[in-house]
Amino acid sequence: MPITILTVDDEPVQRRLAREALTRAGYRVAEAESGEAALQSLADTSTAAIDLVLLDLMMPGMDGLETLAAMREQGFDQPVIVLTAKGGMDSVIAAMRAGAFDYVVKPVAPERLRTCVHDALKVQERITTPRRRPAASPSAITGFDNLTSRSEAMTRVITIAKKAAASNIPVIIEGESGVGKERLARAIANASDRSRKKFVTVNCGAIPENLVESILFGHEKGAFTGATERQIGKFVEADDGTLFLDEIGDLPLDAQVKLLRAVQEGEVDAVGARQTKKVDVRFISATHHDLVSAVQAGRFREDLYYRLSVFPIRMPPLRERREDIAPLAEQFTRSFVRSEGAGHIKGIERGALNLLMRYDWPGNIRQLENTIFRAVVLAEGPHLTEADFPQIATQLGSPPAEQERSHAAERHMEMVLQSPSELGDLQRAAKALRLADQQPSSDDMGSELTDGFLAALDSEGDVRALAEIEEEMIRFAIDHYGGQMSEVARRLGIGRSTLYRKLKEFGIDPEIIRDAG
Repeated sequence: MPITILTVDDEPVQRRLAREALTRAGYRVAEAESGEAALQSLADTSTAAIDLVLLDLMMPGMDGLETLAAMREQGFDQPVIVLTAKGGMDSVIAAMRAGAFDYVVKPVAPERLRTCVHDALKVQERITTPRRRPAASPSAITGFDNLTSRSEAMTRVITIAKKAAASNIPVIIEGESGVGKERLARAIANASDRSRKKFVTVNCGAIPENLVESILFGHEKGAFTGATERQIGKFVEADDGTLFLDEIGDLPLDAQVKLLRAVQEGEVDAVGARQTKKVDVRFISATHHDLVSAVQAGRFREDLYYRLSVFPIRMPPLRERREDIAPLAEQFTRSFVRSEGAGHIKGIERGALNLLMRYDWPGNIRQLENTIFRAVVLAEGPHLTEADFPQIATQLGSPPAEQERSHAAERHMEMVLQSPSELGDLQRAAKALRLADQQPSSDDMGSELTDGFLAALDSEGDVRALAEIEEEMIRFAIDHYGGQMSEVARRLGIGRSTLYRKLKEFGIDPEIIRDAG
């Protein structure tokens, strides 16, 4: 069955360009002129299911970011590639953080668009296909030795957690979403005297409010409408073991009252039961909320807070433990190489690790893990490189390496040094580089172009920095073509947007150069 892509753009010309590029690649294309129309198309069960959305960020009415947010709120999880005009990187970064897979710049380059779509669908297929994961449960393999702790902040956390594991004291782990609170909880449980007992997890924020009591404490058959069989509840299931109450701050106030009694007395009342049941449970809780503020605001019971937070541990966000980013990335790479059967990947390059270490990771370890997963699925070379992390490069404000790769003309100065025959009018500069290298002279080793020849060596006889040569080449071209910027860009083999970015980068004023010429 053909893959269907929904293009969302208020400009008919842009929709046509995208439709032609995608149709040639064998995709079925549906179109929407607005965000509102896109949501209707996604919800319309009478039409073909949408596999991917190509979404323009700048539209009247509901713009791209609002449309993307509405898609996620309504449960539409299709991969999204955003369209942006030149210079709209702030919106692109916001879209990436909201969950967009990648972006393309208008006017759409067909090959770039087809590559983005192929990569997005490839990752989506891997996510929805059952993974070949190890059979062992996380509880069986997670210990303190499995927690990466090269940073001082994480080393302190593990030292404190080991002390907590030596007793049955109630522990609460505080930290942002994705920092690894459950992994730490499992490590504590596995280092305790209950290591061979059950580790039962309850996500308090994911339980419907009307089912909290039944899920935590159980119910008898016929206790309420829909109770067709008896359920023992999580407390009884965790008897003699550890109960991990994740996102405890999201528990409704009514349920907090009954939870307090269970924690204090070690007794639970199943819904519809005639008598209580004694349980012996070790409590570990976790939250991304500031529970002290929640107590002050009346959203969390003060007595329950003090019962659960006898031993608080704060998990630092990944941006506060940057020393751990590289080893975590290497660990995830090895793991996904095994599980995804990507034996051609031997590791991750230092340049890519440096890129990952510069990023702040608002989604913390979970986001890093997902990013490595995407890279492993899409990588074709023997190592993960910066080009395999385009979203991170985008959010750091630098253009993704894969986009640069698809626009090879932007690397014109590198081509001057490596393959001058491809650059037409720049051959004279390449020849000058060779001549200057072979016959250096004091006149040619300055920082100016003389009669169209560019010095390759500085006054000390060392090869000059590529940026210096690039700047002088641009200055020379502006002077040579009388400030005709379209001609300058064409002769240098780069786009006008790239040329103007270079002018800004080097502080070049074309008017001054033209007037001086």
